[in-house]
Amino acid sequence: MRAVFGLRDFRPGQEAVIAALLAGEDVLAVMPTGSGKSLCYQLPALLEEGLTVVVSPLIALMRDQVAQLQALGIAAASLNSANAPEVNRRTVDAVRNGRLALLYAAPERLLQRETVALLRATRVRLLAIDEAHCISQWGHDFRPDYLGLGGLRKSLDGARLIALTATADAATRREIESKLFTHPPRVFVRGFDRPNIGLAMQPKRNAARQLLTFLDGQAGQSGIVYCASRKRTEALAEALTAKGFRTVPYHAGMEKAARDANQDLFLREDGVVVAATVAFGMGIDKPDVRFVCHADMPQTIESYYQEIGRAGRDGLPAATLTLYGLDDMRLRRMQIEEGESTAEKKRIEHQRLNALIALCEAPRCRRQTLLAYFGEQSGACGNCDLCIEGVALVDATVEAQKLLSAAVRTGERFGTEHLIAILRGERSERVLRFGHDRLPTFGVGAEHGKAAWRGVLRQLHAAGCLALEIENYGRWALTEQGRAVLRGERRFEMRPDTTPPRRSGRARRTAADAPQDAPLSAGDDTLLAALKALRLRLAAEENVPAYVVFPDRTLIELARVRPQTRQDMQAIHGVGAVKLAKYGDTFLAAIAATGACAGK
Repeated sequence: MRAVFGLRDFRPGQEAVIAALLAGEDVLAVMPTGSGKSLCYQLPALLEEGLTVVVSPLIALMRDQVAQLQALGIAAASLNSANAPEVNRRTVDAVRNGRLALLYAAPERLLQRETVALLRATRVRLLAIDEAHCISQWGHDFRPDYLGLGGLRKSLDGARLIALTATADAATRREIESKLFTHPPRVFVRGFDRPNIGLAMQPKRNAARQLLTFLDGQAGQSGIVYCASRKRTEALAEALTAKGFRTVPYHAGMEKAARDANQDLFLREDGVVVAATVAFGMGIDKPDVRFVCHADMPQTIESYYQEIGRAGRDGLPAATLTLYGLDDMRLRRMQIEEGESTAEKKRIEHQRLNALIALCEAPRCRRQTLLAYFGEQSGACGNCDLCIEGVALVDATVEAQKLLSAAVRTGERFGTEHLIAILRGERSERVLRFGHDRLPTFGVGAEHGKAAWRGVLRQLHAAGCLALEIENYGRWALTEQGRAVLRGERRFEMRPDTTPPRRSGRARRTAADAPQDAPLSAGDDTLLAALKALRLRLAAEENVPAYVVFPDRTLIELARVRPQTRQDMQAIHGVGAVKLAKYGDTFLAAIAATGACAGK
């Protein structure tokens, strides 16, 4: 790990996953984006003989990961349709002759008869399935060809299996296990928190102005702005370009060559902004994305988490902003209803949308609300807009007790609309069928409309007082916090509206920057700019993304420490033996030259 990857320590969770694989176990690992999932199969691939086959959903991701591994001196290659035929032939020969440690391919390629025959004739030690949530029909990136990977594993007798994803709720994890594994794997759920990412949400007032105000604090940084439609990405890219941001559009309706060129520009250079639909981003391995904006409300919490997770993969501070409005909510509900899904899937999609709206309307720490959706408890984060700025709250304990009582008295077996019907005294067919018109809570909330009660329910969920069980018909169950509110042992406060206060420039910078390492001095900033320019030149000469040479984290450490010798440089994060030999003298010379200029 130290000699090849230039890493001093494991990130949380990595060592346990690697140990399980080396002990011969199958593994399902759910780890946040940026937590170093790739090392969990790359390091075992170097420690054991035989081939590690990596299933990756996107050609661009394969290409960049292979480039990074080759830059480290690791024998890696990919099989894909974007390669020249002779390149794929050389890769097949390398597999047959046992010269590769890692082979990357998309599921569609791996399931071809000739590929299966090639792998069966080879000693495959490990099958690593990245973005494993793609196998789930409940997931946000379903890929039908992932369903055939369980059969592929069976044909590779003796190969262990690791499935990795950053986003998988309990339902998705169960589906991954049933479709990929022949027996229960070791399951590692590392947690979903990304504390380096600042979270902020605002209701739409003037979306263009709100975006520009946010982006003004991100000048010169790489980032993504997600839009709900292809037309909006084009218009927004033009508007941001006119304001001086180096912006390109990306959506599935573009010509492939133009789309690929824009993606390559974003991956290979600093300071590029992409205005994109959700077609952009899965598998993007660029570590120094400093911000992610949603110009329109995301589709679900899972997609929101996945999309903001593309920021700050290097562990350095990153910022997010999500704009939402009633029109977004109506559009999303219409899309669900007009879709061709089954009634059951539509019901689940509505529940997931409600959970996202609860996050938008959260009365307190957004990270607490986000993590609660994935079953995690946390304290206030101090790195979201609500923690930093606060929000006006009113005592709604009585309303909460009415709703919680209705849930308890109906056995915690019913969903939103049924509970609201009871509280409002509506004698619906279901209320009468279950005899719920005879409950003490029937009609006790008639003074509030349905929308108001939905707001109370969402904020109870956001505060961790109610748990939503999506698979069980969206039923609401009380948590320990909820029972304490019901018993009168704690108060419940909620937002009287869903419009947070306008953010001051000072608060906005705090949200974007916290938490962070100590800032660089002016001289260090000058050196960092010189090192980035050198990195860009070297990357262009080698035709690879800039971060393949060195990631931002390495350059920042070089600028701060200013190593004078190769031995000094070897202690820097991300500087392994191959990169030290290849780039060490060049970067040491740049550091010395910049230091000499600063001295003059």
